Amino acid sequence: MYDPKSSTATEFIDHQEILDTLAYAESNKSNRFLIEQLIERAQDCQGLTHREAAVLLACDLPDLNEKLFSLAKAIKQKIYGNRIVMFAPLYLSNYCINGCVYCPYHLKNKHISRKKLSQDDIRREVIALQDMGHKRLALEAGEHPTENTMDYYLESIKTIYDIKHKNGAIRRVNINIAATTVENYRKLKDAGIGTYILFQETYHKQAYEELHPSGPKSDYAYHTEAMDRAMQGGIDDVGLGVLYGLNLYRYDFVGILMHAEHLEAAFGVGPHTISVPRIKRADDINPDDFDNGIDDDTFIKIIAVLRIAVPYTGMIISTRESADVRARALEVGISQISGASSTSVGGYAQQEDKETDNSAQFDVSDNRTLDEVVGWLLGKGHLPSFCTACYREGRTGDRFMRLAKTGQIANCCQPNAIMTLKEYLEDYASSSTKAIGEKVIADELNHIDHPNTKRITQERLTQIAAGERDFRF
Repeated sequence: MYDPKSSTATEFIDHQEILDTLAYAESNKSNRFLIEQLIERAQDCQGLTHREAAVLLACDLPDLNEKLFSLAKAIKQKIYGNRIVMFAPLYLSNYCINGCVYCPYHLKNKHISRKKLSQDDIRREVIALQDMGHKRLALEAGEHPTENTMDYYLESIKTIYDIKHKNGAIRRVNINIAATTVENYRKLKDAGIGTYILFQETYHKQAYEELHPSGPKSDYAYHTEAMDRAMQGGIDDVGLGVLYGLNLYRYDFVGILMHAEHLEAAFGVGPHTISVPRIKRADDINPDDFDNGIDDDTFIKIIAVLRIAVPYTGMIISTRESADVRARALEVGISQISGASSTSVGGYAQQEDKETDNSAQFDVSDNRTLDEVVGWLLGKGHLPSFCTACYREGRTGDRFMRLAKTGQIANCCQPNAIMTLKEYLEDYASSSTKAIGEKVIADELNHIDHPNTKRITQERLTQIAAGERDFRF
């Protein structure tokens, strides 16, 4: 029985409810009256239910699909403006005891290079990331009871926050690690993490169990209920995601929205972010071995409908995707992207030699430097943001959502994005990126409506140019 408030995975992600939703969407994919109603109602930025969103995803009327994409773009612009948050993944370890058939870290892979960063290694990696200009990291690691312990994660987080190199500093550490206990989530919260991220991979229980034949991750319920335990442990910013290509995409699209609805119903706040990775080639993994791949157009439509359904949730796309796909995704919903990413353990301080080192989790499609990505974003009219202010000011969970839904968060986000971009331009940018960045900043200042906020921002930009750092609203 479907119950979004239940703490039991198979009740808040109810298989029959998903099947019924998919049948309803299929039967209404050409229902012009219903689809027009949904598009019109979604304009108020209050979102849609999983069943309503499924209808939009199934829509096969070309003119209404165009309206759908226009709406997604308008919602993103209304809530996020031109801002795009920048981050980088940092792989701590690829030791893993799970048997996930789509990931090269699986236990039976005997020819992948197994690595784990020491604290000195982490310092070298973080300094390399700081020298690029990164301020926000997402820690990644396989699941291993002795190599990748909670104590190791906590020590690593402290090491990262303690590193100050030139003008560089990592101001927010998010973490993507295996499902764990309420007690461990409390420890992560106390260590100062931002968002706890855990990809579901697929919400289809039978498919999940077939894809995870061994190891702790094979427990569907424990994995799916992890966000509940994270919330109970005090982490109110959590990030969901599925790996598109593992299972039928419509099923997982509905599943992730049901998970978001569950968190809202049970804890009063939905996910802080939703990620949209697609399965990619990696050591001993061929995406062609999976029969559920989706083309670029379908992928972009998924992103657009997610933006309409959960308008205030951040959406993340990684360097798994090409520059062209990322450009399209940014237009219709994505609000966070990675730049200059390495998916290898130790891949920043020393570039990976693929002939001798195969520690990467997956192949990267966008291999541009951070400066090239920032310059590209600026050239397309976006405002790259290295801001981490909300977490450090306590604007998380329901407090963040209240501010976002009233539009007040933009009073902080816009000037913070401008100031952190100015830091990047002063400390790390090439001359060409700096030139276009200064023009963008001048233009974006005109979009700050509050006179006092605009005045303070202008004063702080002058101070940043003079060498001061880390201002925030």
